[in-house]
Amino acid sequence: LQQTPAEVDDLFRDLLIGVTNFFRDPEAFKALEEQAIPKLFDNKSAGSVIRVWVVGCSTGEEAYSIAILLQEQLERLKAGFKVQVFATDIDSRAIAAARTGLYPAAIAGDITPERLARFFSAEPDGSQYRVHKTIRDMLIFSEHNVCKDAPFSKLDLVSCRNLLIYMGSELQMKCISLFHYALVPGGMMFLGTSESVGEYANLFGSMDRKSKLFQRKEDFQGAKRIALDRFLANAKPLGKDVVPAPSGSNPAAGGKLTLREITEQTLLQQIAPVGALVNGQGDILYLHGRTGTYLEPAPGDAGINNILKMAREGLKRDLILALHKAALSRDAVRSLGIRVKTNGHFTQVNLSVCLVHTSTSSALESPLYLVMLEEARTPEPMAAPARIALATRLPDSANDTAGAEPVANGSIQASAEIADLRGQLRTKDEYLHAANEELETSNEELKSSNEEMQSVNEELQSTNEEMETSKEELQSINEELATVNAEMQAKVADLSRANNDMNNLLAGTGIGTIFVDLLLRILRFTPAVTQVINLILSDVGRPLGHIVSNLVGYNDLVADVQSVLKTLTPKVVEVKTADDRYFALRILPYRTLDNVIEGAVITFVESTEMVRARVALLEASDLTRLAVVVRDAHDAITVQDLDGRTIAWNPGATRMYGWTEADALSMNVRQRIPPGIQKEALERVRQLAEAVTLEPHQTMRLTKDGKQLQVTLTSTALVNEFGRTYAIATTERLNRSHGEG
Repeated sequence: LQQTPAEVDDLFRDLLIGVTNFFRDPEAFKALEEQAIPKLFDNKSAGSVIRVWVVGCSTGEEAYSIAILLQEQLERLKAGFKVQVFATDIDSRAIAAARTGLYPAAIAGDITPERLARFFSAEPDGSQYRVHKTIRDMLIFSEHNVCKDAPFSKLDLVSCRNLLIYMGSELQMKCISLFHYALVPGGMMFLGTSESVGEYANLFGSMDRKSKLFQRKEDFQGAKRIALDRFLANAKPLGKDVVPAPSGSNPAAGGKLTLREITEQTLLQQIAPVGALVNGQGDILYLHGRTGTYLEPAPGDAGINNILKMAREGLKRDLILALHKAALSRDAVRSLGIRVKTNGHFTQVNLSVCLVHTSTSSALESPLYLVMLEEARTPEPMAAPARIALATRLPDSANDTAGAEPVANGSIQASAEIADLRGQLRTKDEYLHAANEELETSNEELKSSNEEMQSVNEELQSTNEEMETSKEELQSINEELATVNAEMQAKVADLSRANNDMNNLLAGTGIGTIFVDLLLRILRFTPAVTQVINLILSDVGRPLGHIVSNLVGYNDLVADVQSVLKTLTPKVVEVKTADDRYFALRILPYRTLDNVIEGAVITFVESTEMVRARVALLEASDLTRLAVVVRDAHDAITVQDLDGRTIAWNPGATRMYGWTEADALSMNVRQRIPPGIQKEALERVRQLAEAVTLEPHQTMRLTKDGKQLQVTLTSTALVNEFGRTYAIATTERLNRSHGEG
């Protein structure tokens, strides 16, 4: 491994387990088809995108199986949804195999015959099946490491089957949390038969426990805290002397206050009592006026702002009791003449507590209360100890001569003291009762607070995870874009290769081709067609009728193309160009893979050689017929060149003179002319060479056995294409009237 780096990749691939097949675990896929797939399209508007992630797709069988189920649902709904299936695996070789979509014929055992016929096409040799293009276009394959790379986001379904079982518990939980983050609210997760969500049951609810279908749960914790934060965001800072500005005023903006504003603020400062806005637990949300006379900071944590802990001596008991009564009755509660210790002496204070009815407070679970404190205007009543002391001193007075009256006064005073003590005792009982209820409420609130703290802790943990995964989300989007870009680049490369192959094929065949649309506008053409029709690259998009052709005697090209588009019947016409070249013009409808007519294809196949061969064949046929006439003629027909050598000899000449054709072709015409007339015969040959026309005449010729025959000789000069005589043809007929010489 250290010396051969390639062995590391081989070992890595040996460790991977790529066991998969179409519709593995049929019962689980049946549950997926019936329970999960339809819900993916619920509450989705037309044109929405359904996003699915198949994790650990291996060679693609599982991803294609899910795509087939989605396609069948699309056909049932007949709606314009778009489906994207992201299929990822860590094995690059498996991804490459999945991209091809080519599988052995053995998959017929895993797929129903109906699905096999609809979504697959057999290869010509029958050994493999290829996934149909409609299914292949739904999938995007990418190399991806689920443990390290950023996940895809906004998914409706995650299928991760038989992958978690090979991971440790910590990595399993990481993947489960990752899938929860990647899914949209209500999204679904599809696991293997031996896998589960483990301790993360709070993140996923079970749809079908047997088939391992789960649905994403939502977390609604923190709503109360968010509402309280919004309320406190609008409150003034604590401990400040705040006087609210009248409606419509803006001192900061205007610079100077109007006389009305000055008057209203002064009245508020002089007349309005000190107030505090608190919740049911006494937490201060807002302070108004100078509160130092009645409240002081509590010792300990400087962040504590609770009115019950800040209340000065003598105020706390009545304040607790008033808040408790106001919470129970939901009415205003008043307590008069409370003795509050302030800077070494006691001050009479009137306390009022009332429930606040505002839309802001309704946003919070706990109601709000307004606590108002103001100094009492009435004189301080005599304290109980003083009254008791006065009662004990009256009988010893020097003026106590009557005896009975002082005793009566003492009884009255004692009764008043007893009544006052009873009132205080009743007040203490109410206070103790309120304190007991407050303690029970506090216990319940502490329990609730504990639960809320746990919830807040989980929420903070979730927030922390979201903060940590925000970067992962961007990486996920980038990964997704990179995946789509890689897929598009692969498709562009394939398309470019196919386009190059097609262009080279068309150019290599030498067949001139023009593609036109339904409006007869030129879409593309091959270089060879420029020999017939004057086309340049800028002519693409122009109507066919605007182009000048080099055809002679043919002006019906546009009409013939329109006729083919109307009748869908191909047409073949033989045309000729100005330079005497012939072409076979064929017009065919342009059909797409879906058998839709989108234009026409015009081809020009050169047939010049064929036409010339046909003409030559006709000429040869004429010569053949002439040869038959010459062969069957009774007369002797011969041809000799200007030097007298015999170059043609028919059977009639053989019958007349006795020489065979082979013998005659080796002879000169002089050998057949008697010596006495050779000079005259050669003169006639010279005259024929000069294109002089000679009439038939009587002459003598020798036979093979030396006899002389009197014949009627007709001579004709043979002229080549340049008008020159190159041979002489003779027709020699035996003169029967004279007999043989």
